[in-house]
Amino acid sequence: MSTRKLAKGAPAAVAAVTVVAIVEGRGTIEVKVTDQVTGRPLVGATIRLFRARDVDGPTFRSWTRDECADWRPQDHDQLLDVPTGPQGIVTFEGLEPGLYFALYDHVTPADGPDVYRFEGGEVDADTVLKMDIRLPIGPAVTFEFEQSATCARTRDPVVGSRAIAVVRFQGSDGSSAVTDRVGLEADGPWQPEDGNLYSAGQMIRKPGRHDFIGRLVFARRAGQVIGTPSLVPSGITGGAKLAVSGAFVAEERPAQPISGNIGVALTRTETEATPDLALWTLIRNSTEALSFNNYMDFLDQLFCVPPADPANAPFERTRFGKKSSVFQSLKHRRALPFTDSESYRVLKAATEAFVMVNCGVLREPFAFDPVNDNAYLDRRDIPASGDLRDTLVQDYLESVGGTEMLPYLAVIRRKLPDVPVIPSGSGHCDEAELCFGIIQDRLSNPCLIELIWSYWQEEGMLVQTMNVITQRFQNLRSPLVSDPLANTEIDMLRPLNNLLWGYTQDEQHRLTVVRRNYEYDHHYGIRLDGKAVRNMRPADSRSKFLEAFHHLLRLLTSFYRQDDDTTVKADAFPILNALKEVHLILSQGAHNQYGDLPSTARIEMLMQQWLLARPEFREFLPTRVMVAYPEPWMDRVDAMKKLQLWSDTSVMHFRNLAIFGEQLLLSIRFGHWSDVYEATQAFNWARFWRPQAQGYIHAYRAATGVDLSIDAANPAEEATLPSVLLRQRLARQQQRSAM
Repeated sequence: MSTRKLAKGAPAAVAAVTVVAIVEGRGTIEVKVTDQVTGRPLVGATIRLFRARDVDGPTFRSWTRDECADWRPQDHDQLLDVPTGPQGIVTFEGLEPGLYFALYDHVTPADGPDVYRFEGGEVDADTVLKMDIRLPIGPAVTFEFEQSATCARTRDPVVGSRAIAVVRFQGSDGSSAVTDRVGLEADGPWQPEDGNLYSAGQMIRKPGRHDFIGRLVFARRAGQVIGTPSLVPSGITGGAKLAVSGAFVAEERPAQPISGNIGVALTRTETEATPDLALWTLIRNSTEALSFNNYMDFLDQLFCVPPADPANAPFERTRFGKKSSVFQSLKHRRALPFTDSESYRVLKAATEAFVMVNCGVLREPFAFDPVNDNAYLDRRDIPASGDLRDTLVQDYLESVGGTEMLPYLAVIRRKLPDVPVIPSGSGHCDEAELCFGIIQDRLSNPCLIELIWSYWQEEGMLVQTMNVITQRFQNLRSPLVSDPLANTEIDMLRPLNNLLWGYTQDEQHRLTVVRRNYEYDHHYGIRLDGKAVRNMRPADSRSKFLEAFHHLLRLLTSFYRQDDDTTVKADAFPILNALKEVHLILSQGAHNQYGDLPSTARIEMLMQQWLLARPEFREFLPTRVMVAYPEPWMDRVDAMKKLQLWSDTSVMHFRNLAIFGEQLLLSIRFGHWSDVYEATQAFNWARFWRPQAQGYIHAYRAATGVDLSIDAANPAEEATLPSVLLRQRLARQQQRSAM
């Protein structure tokens, strides 16, 4: 097989054409789009694939330089229209042998509106034809600095002045007719400059290195006008993006002699950024992405009318396609052994896809939202360490045997050097791994879910509420003398009726309360209380977890008092030691069912919440409309608790315990605490998770009556099971109501 280049000496607007011999079969084209100056890829660039009407290509072989310049897409047959991925690459597979053209379908300021950037070639059978489209963009970032008092611009960056990043590229000087269709996005604190093309500014508030990270956005050749180039809205559909970056080092402002009265203000203790801030941010964002409201939005977009303006974070919006793809795959593989259950089957597959994609956060797109993440760190008085994504990839993750993983998991991998790693997708069946070894995906991208979320939802009576409803659905009478659900009639005309039919029929395929209860005890040494779970005989229990975790929370309360006192430097060493203890106990329970039961329980309880959130339940569960529940299923559970004479503690407190408890324990479980001896990381951990820690302490007091913010008068309360405390509170509630 021979290869040769044609159209030599063609103008810069036309790429060279590669010709290969034609044989039977199908081939592949791989197109890469880069900037020829910097070599950076263009992400999201639409590539239009054409097949030449002259299939054999003799005419194209004989083209002259002028004829190549006259190439037009309308002379050929368009097949596909696909954007490039994160590396600027798009692949077209299953192509019949013949002559093809790949057209970059965005404006290029250096060329003008009438020049096409394309590359052509002949596809051979069972081979990959690689095409490179290099664009003459050449972005460069320069900085100017504006003094706040004089508005004069200098080249000296000092604290207190305003930094202005100016992006220049070929054609940005006004010589191009398409610069009104090129825009600039800027990350983090950088804001567009009014009246200045391709400029963004920010105030310099501290000395040291400051990074500018942004993207040039190029509109499609037709049908899209970006508008004012310096004010590009985030997430333009169809825009090709080229990363641009720059940095400068700011100095402290020279001291100025002053006289007169001098004011003195005290500030909180300074700290320094640590690499694990990136992991904690991922955990916080990913657990919020797994929230019920986000789950409900996903189902609405998948099955019902998509919202006009989704409120999800940018990284979450980019995940919709992945979740939809996983759903389509699961929908054809998941089956139920009974009739008339299609609605419940697709709901189950969609929920599994939602949890699978959102729980694994150590792959692109990472769950970072730069603007909100930096604002969160600023409110915690924690300095940002540049781009959190770069910090995660370059400074925090460790590579063992070519696999990137968390430092904690890297220690485990080094303990098993003789065990091979099974690459993802190596099994003969999808997701079926039967060979001996370590599953690579679980090592490099673990599912970040804690079973304590399910425990607190169950203590809040979520599962019990659904059980009572399904019993009435099957015409089973309540054990109470007066059946509060006697008039519950769900008509056959609405979807809820068939959904409950499928949910009820699928009972034998769901986790039992006994199964979950044994795993609660295995993970955390806590258990439920009731007739269904009596006479437990666990083989392994984390009996010391509750005492260690509550001890950590009490230490945090003392730490926050010190940290708020600007005359005291808070001591974080007790926090570090408590974190090590809890981390050790948690790691001991990460065995047997740990890998699968928490995600299965999460899928089942999300479906229960979604069913309870259905509008039909308003007709037979009298709820308090004026209570502002954050999630629409919660008032149904509180209404059922009222009807069944269960605990009168609001489910809102149990929901908060579930959310905050999961975030805290994930950051402890997957942090590499066993090898930390400096208190800086513990100091940052305490500040970073302060809203969650204090939220958990408050919700625990509201639910159980035990205040973890004060020193325990009775040390035995540290280890008292929450289910025992809840049973005691319910008994006192029933005694008062009987008086």
